[in-house]
Amino acid sequence: MKKYTFVKSLLVIPSLVIATLFVNSCSEDFLDQPSYTAIDTESAFKDLPTADMFIQGCYRALVPTEMYYQMGAGDTVMHSAEDGSTNNSKYNICNYKYDAFTPNTLTGIYSTMYQSIERTNIAISRLSTLEVSARRDALIAEAKAIRAYCYYNLIRVYGDVPAVWLPLEELDPNDPSTLYPKRASRDEIYDHIIADLQQSIPAMPTLGQAGYPTTERLTRPAANALLARIALYAGGYSLRWPLNTSTPGTMSRRPDNARVQQLYQIANDACLAVINGGQNSLMQASGGKSGFESLWFNFCRRNLSTLNQEVMFQIAQFGPNTNGGFGVYAHPGSRGGVYGSRKALQFLLPTYYLSFAPGDTRRDVSCTSYSIYFLNGGAATDTWVDVGTTFSCIMPGKFRISWCVEPQAADSRNLNVPLIRYADVLLMFAETQNYLNNGPTAAGIAALQQVRNRAGIGSMAVPSGQAAFDQALVQERKWEFAGEFNLRTDLIRMNKLESEILATRQAMKDLSNKTGAYANTPTLRLYKYHKNNQVYGDPFLAVTYIDLTNPAQIAAASAVPTSSANYAAFQTTLKGIAAANGQTSTTDDKWYPARMFEAYTSTFNGNSRKAVGFTSGFNVLQIGAIIYTKPTGSAENGGTYPNWIEGGGDGLFYGFVPNKTELLPFANQAAGHPMIDNPNLTQLPGY
Repeated sequence: MKKYTFVKSLLVIPSLVIATLFVNSCSEDFLDQPSYTAIDTESAFKDLPTADMFIQGCYRALVPTEMYYQMGAGDTVMHSAEDGSTNNSKYNICNYKYDAFTPNTLTGIYSTMYQSIERTNIAISRLSTLEVSARRDALIAEAKAIRAYCYYNLIRVYGDVPAVWLPLEELDPNDPSTLYPKRASRDEIYDHIIADLQQSIPAMPTLGQAGYPTTERLTRPAANALLARIALYAGGYSLRWPLNTSTPGTMSRRPDNARVQQLYQIANDACLAVINGGQNSLMQASGGKSGFESLWFNFCRRNLSTLNQEVMFQIAQFGPNTNGGFGVYAHPGSRGGVYGSRKALQFLLPTYYLSFAPGDTRRDVSCTSYSIYFLNGGAATDTWVDVGTTFSCIMPGKFRISWCVEPQAADSRNLNVPLIRYADVLLMFAETQNYLNNGPTAAGIAALQQVRNRAGIGSMAVPSGQAAFDQALVQERKWEFAGEFNLRTDLIRMNKLESEILATRQAMKDLSNKTGAYANTPTLRLYKYHKNNQVYGDPFLAVTYIDLTNPAQIAAASAVPTSSANYAAFQTTLKGIAAANGQTSTTDDKWYPARMFEAYTSTFNGNSRKAVGFTSGFNVLQIGAIIYTKPTGSAENGGTYPNWIEGGGDGLFYGFVPNKTELLPFANQAAGHPMIDNPNLTQLPGY
């Protein structure tokens, strides 16, 4: 009997899963699993049912917290908003300010991915000794696909990494490379896992087969989508340097152009296999909700059967052993009440919020210009309000607390982690068509149009040139995938990171100065007072508002009284303004103005909220104080840019260095970090 645990930042083996195999839903039985410990590997693979449970265990930790808490920001869409100063690890990483010797780098992705790789290596090796059958081959294929996802994660964060294809027990203990492997060529790793996927996909199960009732396990369409994504990364741009040297790198594709063409064709064909397979589609409008809203509301509600056609692969999180922090970081923030106190630790750049075309239904799903806060002191009998915010604190909305099922704990929201959606397949196909044909094709445009039509912007013009169409896809990916933690590395593989960072920096300065494209951005917004229902599953989407542009209306709404004796008359004035802008009000309705370029905590904004009943705590939000207490406008900041936009060494993307920070260094601070535990690793040049 072989039972072991391996450390040194590479491997920890999962325990045998003691759980009943699910029949109708893997969302709960699949997830109530014991912790990972040493394992009796011979017992685990004595038969296919126990081997199947081992494979289920391989999904654990496939997406470590760092992938969405840190790598989910810095993509010119999402940004970090922790308390304290702007000098903290999460804020630094989202601004590309990191090094190998401080906590300002990632330490968990490396070790966690190699733990998962060892598990899959064990599974692939042991399963190959069992009698050949369709079920055995499907489990081997599933293990290879999980391993491919792990290497994809590693390469897009670190570049060239060690390649380990066999379990440790099968490697030579006297070979130094067994315990201390060097970096291997990312191209060789990509080619290996792409070949694995191509070979495995025919053996993969289809959705609905026994053991695969939801997309919490990889099925054939999801594996094709994963193949397309990995092939695009393999053929795309990345920071490259001579392997195991300190020679500075440059952003480039792999040198073999014929292979690049082949990789784009592989991605194209994999997308087509999904599109033509007939099992997947975009969720459409229903029950008064747009398709995009319905998608994410049902995702938060764990209505998994309604999501299967679009959410092709998701990591299951439910129960005391597997419920992770996903959803704790990216939400509108809540103060007390039914949902508990939970701060949003990420926010959306206002230039992103303002980038959506009129009528795009994705904006108010991906972005929330409100937060949940009590009206008075927070007692059980208090009233909670969806309070309107300003431009400096637009918060994420896809994973909002109020949409969720009731959690088991304040930091456990029962939210699965979405990894691949059908919308991604459509946009990848549009991209491959554009690349392979030196410009967009009718089929590629039709794929893009499916995404736009669902969003309500199908009439938007489609560029005809290759470069312009490619740029349109960059923007479309931002509108579609905000907060799904792939945009940062997608910009890198498309060789758009530097240009998008520079463009976003300038756009934020223009917005701050109210110049250029933002010269006519309304500065005063009239929010409608809205009580929060304080029940899980509340379908509320967005606070009603009016952006005021009429000078007379702006002047009237700006005359916020400081005495409660004048509040009723002020409400009469605001209701008149609302009526003039097509908004009717009942006797009980209230409105309040917000100066969008000022801080949420400005005197004006605080007084306006007092006029609708806010008393204690009205100037606090459940998001990191480094952002909501700051203005967006330069005029509102004494004539200079707020430091979160352009400051003394801590403005937007202040650490970004082209041809260096596209990849992260290996941590070199203490035991448990790659460069300490493995003397054969070389550091990324420049660190």
